Amino acid sequence: MNSPTRVFIGGREFAGNERQQGLEVRTVDLQSPSNRVFEIQVTGTAEVCSLADRVSVRVSVGNSKESVNEVTNSVIRRVEYILQSLRQHGIKDEDTSVRRFLHREADLYHMAAEVLVTFSDFEKMEQIRSILLEKLDKSVCVGAPQFYHSPGCLSELRKQACVSAVKNAQQKASEVSQLLGQSLGPPLLVKEEETREWGNEDKEEGDRGNGAAHLCQLPCTPAIHASSRVSVSFSLRDRSRKKV
Repeated sequence: MNSPTRVFIGGREFAGNERQQGLEVRTVDLQSPSNRVFEIQVTGTAEVCSLADRVSVRVSVGNSKESVNEVTNSVIRRVEYILQSLRQHGIKDEDTSVRRFLHREADLYHMAAEVLVTFSDFEKMEQIRSILLEKLDKSVCVGAPQFYHSPGCLSELRKQACVSAVKNAQQKASEVSQLLGQSLGPPLLVKEEETREWGNEDKEEGDRGNGAAHLCQLPCTPAIHASSRVSVSFSLRDRSRKKV
């Protein structure tokens, strides 16, 4: 069984489970007893969540012909139609990439091509995907959307978790300092001690398993959770101390 923490400040004793809650109050000796500074150390935690901000769609084209020129022209014609449709709907060339592969089996030449399109506007993705499914024949396969988080989104998520944890630590320290009859001073040290990230894919798979198997499931936008735990030290000012 853990014993309660005992904290002494200016001859006053405080007992409780402060250390278990990430709280420590101590004195820091400077050059002389008159310059003694009180320090409070607290931990703060926070958890934030962000949905995916990007989605990619793969459009595959394939055909087989006895002539290299015939199969190449057939596939490239469809690829050009796809690219033209994307441009007409405001998709920039840097958001698309094209791969082609040609091989021969016996007397036939087989060519496959893939157009990968990246969207940041999910409504536009749904609109363009519906158009391609409607206009293109069965030789073209429009893949399911693949959602993901961009590096910038993940970086911002980690930053938000850390900032929120520091704010929570500051709020905790402020309330404790008032309880102790002190004024919270400036921070002395801020240290991020732990960060974690996890997705919601497992939960979504479980939710799908509980639903009716015959129903068509809409693609879910994945979310990433990030948590941060920080340790922050603040100086304390005695309210009863008169200003010189």
